[in-house]
Amino acid sequence: MTERFAILSGSTFEEQIGYARAVVDGDRVHVSGTTGYDYATMTISDDVVEQAEQCLRNIGAALSEAGCSFADVVRVRYMLPDREDFEPCWPTLRRHFGEIRPAATMLVCGLADPRMRIEIEVDARRATPPELDSAVD
Repeated sequence: MTERFAILSGSTFEEQIGYARAVVDGDRVHVSGTTGYDYATMTISDDVVEQAEQCLRNIGAALSEAGCSFADVVRVRYMLPDREDFEPCWPTLRRHFGEIRPAATMLVCGLADPRMRIEIEVDARRATPPELDSAVD
């Protein structure tokens, strides 16, 4: 049977809306759309680049808990209400994804809160745990 479990960040939104920060389903990791909220303080910066940095910190924490990293990301989706905000984020995004080159999509759309200026969603693939590799041999 495929391993499936949820990863929660502690965001009040997860409880209020009924979702998980990420879901691990076997070797696949699906990280929900993640905004620039600092979940420890439930605050969000006005600056889109700072929001992108916080999005990636939040995503990195979920990936780590799932047993993988940004190097395992195969798909990324960027959602922004204002297309002009995307280019200032490119250096931040390139730092995390430039070497691994996941498939990517950028969408211009409304977000749940007008303070949110970027939302990022990723899918990753976990490596097979070493104990399972030896069982397959």
